[in-house]
Amino acid sequence: MTFSELHRSVLKAKKDGTPLPENLTDKEQHQLDCLLHPDEHPLVWKMSDCDCKDSDCVAACTFHALEIHDGKAVLNPDKCTGCAKCIEACKNQNLTFSHDSIKVLEMLKEPEHPVYALMAPAFIGQFGADATPSRVRSALKQIGFAGMIEVAAFADILTLKESLEFTQNMQQPEAFQLTSCCCPVWIKLIRKDFQKIAGHLPASVSPMIACGRIAKQLHKGIRTVFIGPCLAKKAEAKEPELAGAIDAVLTFEELGYMFDTFQVDFSRIEGEEKEHSAEAGRLYARTGGVSHAVSECVRKIAPDCHLEPVFANGVADCRKLLENILSGKTDGNFFEGMACPGGCVGGPKRMLEPVRAAGMVNDYAAAAPYKTPAENPYVIDLIHRLGFFTIEEFLKGSDILTRSL
Repeated sequence: MTFSELHRSVLKAKKDGTPLPENLTDKEQHQLDCLLHPDEHPLVWKMSDCDCKDSDCVAACTFHALEIHDGKAVLNPDKCTGCAKCIEACKNQNLTFSHDSIKVLEMLKEPEHPVYALMAPAFIGQFGADATPSRVRSALKQIGFAGMIEVAAFADILTLKESLEFTQNMQQPEAFQLTSCCCPVWIKLIRKDFQKIAGHLPASVSPMIACGRIAKQLHKGIRTVFIGPCLAKKAEAKEPELAGAIDAVLTFEELGYMFDTFQVDFSRIEGEEKEHSAEAGRLYARTGGVSHAVSECVRKIAPDCHLEPVFANGVADCRKLLENILSGKTDGNFFEGMACPGGCVGGPKRMLEPVRAAGMVNDYAAAAPYKTPAENPYVIDLIHRLGFFTIEEFLKGSDILTRSL
């Protein structure tokens, strides 16, 4: 039995309340234990023992999270960012990432704690042509979620925050800003290897963490499940400083398995329309989206302040960009990095080809009722509900949108 087959059979058994697969090999039993108890295992799972003679997985890790001990690759969870490079490099396809689908299915059975799906901006088109945003919302309710929250709305909030910070920072000579939104691998890279310029990062959490924290503050007792194409979000959710905002992270692939298990037919679902996000937050899903969002917002709130963006694709390009900033070889004043080529739409667990996905994200963004968060009444209402009524309060008043650097 392949791991995918085992995963699907366990999901179906858990859904139907039938016995789990029996007569498993030692290898399959280990995989079953990983599926049933993901929090007891590291973020990268080994499907079986291997001798690692080539050590391709070790060499691929930018953060040196894998080491060879007694001929075996061993993960240091404190160094793992979830960049997935080791999984991609393993010629034996013996590595996979932590799966939370069984854990989430169990969470959905506990009515005393409503579970909300926090959907990443990259979700457009990922589940087929019939899976419109409104139908995805309805489908999630069909399988047991209390509702769906588009994380793009919280990307809007952070766009406004970074735009205000940018206008303040640019009053300093030779100032520039590194975006702190979205990509946890970009942030880890800066904090680990580029401490000299880490002070140019605003102390903001990602949209995922902001969404989880705010949802839990406004609706006590709920649980939150982030859903996206990114494996690094699983690592981010477990960071000690950020833990508690997100109860589980599903990839699009995992959610696809759940939709299959519940036999979701998007063509037969009546959609539930809700428009909470602006164009700005929706564009976070692709490379250059954060820069565009902040640039448009800065133009709206401070027309005389000029933002000159430079952005990078992939870990290697991100590192090169940061090195160029250190050596003064770049002319921009706002720098965006995405660890996956194409941005989040190029994440390792995407379901759609990145170029096509980026086009669909652009179309969804263009259809938004608001262009920037400064015009979005839902964002303004949320900010007021959090107790912020002035720019000073918004930028300095609460830990809910910030983290240490």
